This record gives sequence, C-alpha cells and structure tokens, in this order.
Amino acid sequence: MTARHFGGGRPPADPRLTADLERLAALDLAGLRRRWRRLVGSPAPAQLPRSLLHRILAYRVQAAALGDLDRDTARELRRMAEEGREAEVMPLPELRPVKPGTLLVREWEGTLQRVMVLAEGYAWNGATYPSLTGVARAITGSSWNGPRFFGLRTRKAGSQDRRTGL
Repeated sequence: MTARHFGGGRPPADPRLTADLERLAALDLAGLRRRWRRLVGSPAPAQLPRSLLHRILAYRVQAAALGDLDRDTARELRRMAEEGREAEVMPLPELRPVKPGTLLVREWEGTLQRVMVLAEGYAWNGATYPSLTGVARAITGSSWNGPRFFGLRTRKAGSQDRRTGL
C-alpha cells in the first residue's frame, strides 16, 4: 500500500514524513485508533470509518511536520461551524477546453486516479482513451459522463444523480 499526500501537489520530500505516512496507511482500524489516542489524547470517535480516520490522521501528521492552516483561516472555519452555517456553493465556470498536458485528478473508492490530457485523447494507467467518458467507464466499471466525473461539468439544474439521488 502506498501512502498518499493529502493536500494536493507533490508528496512530501522529507523521507521521515513519507515513511510515517506509509506506516499510517498500513495500519488497520485498531492501529489507527491507537495512533489517534496517542496523537490526540482521547479515543477516536466510534462512528469514524477506517478511511476517514486514516485521512484525518494523515492530515494531522502532515500539518505537524509542514504547518497547519493559518490562524485567520482556522478562526473563520471555527466561526462557521459554531454558527452551523454551511459553506457557500460557488458556481463553477463554464466548461472550457482542457489543454494537453493538464493532469486531471479524481479520487474513486479510496484511490487517487490521475488522467493526463493528450493532444488526441486521454492517458490513464498506461492506456490511451479517445474520451473522458471512456476513462470514467474504465475506472468505475459503469457508465459515467466523463467531464462530470472529473468535475469539469456540473449537473443541469433540477436533475438528480441516479447513483446518489443528489
């Protein structure tokens, strides 16, 4: 199992941090709960699934090593949470052509999927596909609108996703 860097960009260059994230990724649920207790000082919330527990701990480990949110951002997030206010939905810009060389990233079932935009098609896992829809189908095993799967297009107003009902 390989460690993933949460926060985008390149994985950390510090070999100790990389090794710590790899050890974290290899832990089972009980191991993650023990690590939580050592790091946080209290038991992990019982309802947290392994995947979310791992992500939170990976963020905490990286924040401890590389720095966390600045004080103003943390204060604003805390204020919003205390008010019970939901994050405002920002409208996405209209779909624009994606230039060759662009790397599209999407997490699917706990795995980060990376697709490179080519002059003629899309490269994923060593294969070339003529469309993003073909890539999305290969990743999921089911029919998806490729641009929507990769967040390049939003749903039409009033339509629902048949998989999620949202």
